[in-house]
Amino acid sequence: MVKFSIVCSSNQNRSMAAHALFKQRGLSVSSYGTGSKVRLPGPSIHQPKVYDFEIPYDIMYQELRATNQRLYTDNGVLELLERNRSVKLAPERFQDAKERHEIIITCEERCFDAVCEDIILKNGSANLAVHIINIEIMDTIEDSAEGSKLILNLALKIQNLSDLSSEIEPLLERFQSFGMRKILHTVALT
Repeated sequence: MVKFSIVCSSNQNRSMAAHALFKQRGLSVSSYGTGSKVRLPGPSIHQPKVYDFEIPYDIMYQELRATNQRLYTDNGVLELLERNRSVKLAPERFQDAKERHEIIITCEERCFDAVCEDIILKNGSANLAVHIINIEIMDTIEDSAEGSKLILNLALKIQNLSDLSSEIEPLLERFQSFGMRKILHTVALT
């Protein structure tokens, strides 16, 4: 079974929407964020609610619910956190992850760059290939729902490949040619 990792900025919306779908399908998956902090919509665009990674989703949920239940219900944050706390304990930062990744799917070019940079900086000695793929997904609840289905569809196709190293590039080209989103792909050694 292929081990997938899904990465967005805060490990709240895009990566967690995909993580939840992968978990429902019984796929091997983890999810991460690449940001320095976890940022959630707040009272205004200039006032996000900021948390450290590793703060449990349940603590965020309880705090925001107690602070302003109407605001965080109306903007969808409580619903996101409710889903997230049913998937895993807390948001995790990719740069702090210790586990081995086979396929990393990022949801934004900035996250793709951060993942590539982190892998290069760690300069692993295992000499194991990791495929890093980016599918651009806007950080909205609607686009996350649609994008997570695309990511799942791609992952199911990847999982059925008999020779990942020779078959993944043609698969990605076909996937992109069917009007899906622009895809970036690279292979790095860990």
